Amino acid sequence: MGTIKIKSVFLLTVFKMFLVATAIGEKTCEFDQKMEEQCRIQSYKTMEPLLDYFRQVRNGLQYKEIRENKLNELNELNSDLMEKYHEIVKIHEKFMKEAALLDEYKNKVLKGENDLQSCQIKVDKLESKINSKQNIIKLEGQLSDQSPNLENCQVQLKYFNSRLIEKDEIIKRFSEDIQNNTEHQKTLELKLEKSKSELIKQEIDIQLCRSEIDTLSMTSENIREEQKIIESQLKDNQRKLIDKVIENQLCQSEIEILSPTTCIPFGDYPGVHRLNVSGVGLFDVLCDSQLAGPGWIVIQQRVGGNESFNRDWATYRKGFGALDSDFFLGLEKIHRITSLERHELYIHLVAVNGSTYNARYDDFKISDEDNGYVLSLGKFKGTIIRDAMRDGENMKFTTFDRDNDIKDGGNCAVKYNGWWHSKCYDCNLNAPYGPDLIWHNENILKEAKMLIRPNEAMKK
Repeated sequence: MGTIKIKSVFLLTVFKMFLVATAIGEKTCEFDQKMEEQCRIQSYKTMEPLLDYFRQVRNGLQYKEIRENKLNELNELNSDLMEKYHEIVKIHEKFMKEAALLDEYKNKVLKGENDLQSCQIKVDKLESKINSKQNIIKLEGQLSDQSPNLENCQVQLKYFNSRLIEKDEIIKRFSEDIQNNTEHQKTLELKLEKSKSELIKQEIDIQLCRSEIDTLSMTSENIREEQKIIESQLKDNQRKLIDKVIENQLCQSEIEILSPTTCIPFGDYPGVHRLNVSGVGLFDVLCDSQLAGPGWIVIQQRVGGNESFNRDWATYRKGFGALDSDFFLGLEKIHRITSLERHELYIHLVAVNGSTYNARYDDFKISDEDNGYVLSLGKFKGTIIRDAMRDGENMKFTTFDRDNDIKDGGNCAVKYNGWWHSKCYDCNLNAPYGPDLIWHNENILKEAKMLIRPNEAMKK
């Protein structure tokens, strides 16, 4: 606006100068009337562009004033619209808060209804339990009034039932063991099958006795007579059970005597065989006679990556996997085997490029669980240069739920699975398949096996 005023003042000044020049020109023309007409024409020609410019300036000023007035009106309308927009935003925010509160109230109501329904269900269950217990109490009261010896009979029935279940499990295990034993064990299998059938028959008899006791609705005299019959049957069954238990124990002792503690008796017959080790009992192992001679027990095998080795302490203690694929024999079994006599450890390695190596230690053993299954190795030799297992010697076993490593601020087994970790490892045959399954940094593996047998050098 100030620029427009300055231009207007400038134009007025020019216009005044033009008028003065015109007046001078007119005086001059008075002296020369002949030139009057020419002066007028010249004055008009001189004035015409200025008049046109003045008209354009005036029109421009009027247009700018009208435009500024419209812009002011638009600014006012825009400010009003912004105020209305802010009011709408506040109303929308208030509405959203109220909607959220309404949803929260609805959720609370639904939760309250669900809690009421669950409480009602619990009440109904409790009422049914109370009714059933009351009926049982009434029935027990009736039975106790009729015969105090029935309780003793029920206790004996429970005891015999539990013993029968235990014997069924023992017989089932015996039937699996007998398939891999000698001709004498086949004879024992026949005896065990016969014992099993007789035990099942005795169990059926006891179940019949129990059903008869549960459904008693006779008078006290009839109950006493039935009780005498049942007691006589129980005594007969008890004598037969005792005889079968003794026979089964004899069979068990004979089978245990026939089962060896190492793979050495199986010689050049590799495969799955059953061992009997003190503190563990009978269990299957994989015997190997091809990698380093006869008599080796495979305690760990990685040959395909089909088994996850990310396991907890209890699973590593017990063992896991399949003997024809990836597996870990179990820390407790390894401890029990190596505690019987001195063992050597043989490790078979296959790198990703197909190269094969081995490492041997002449005094391999691990401690018991109370001491964390600490690793001991003995002297090293082998076709591989580095003694990478030495990094874990004298270390306790570590799993993701039992941290026994010496790394600051973390548990090595969380990422690298269970092993005798220090910080974290220089060799880990239980690591996930890939760059972490290594024997030292430069030996990435695709297969690994750990085998043990009694140290032959110590026997000589």
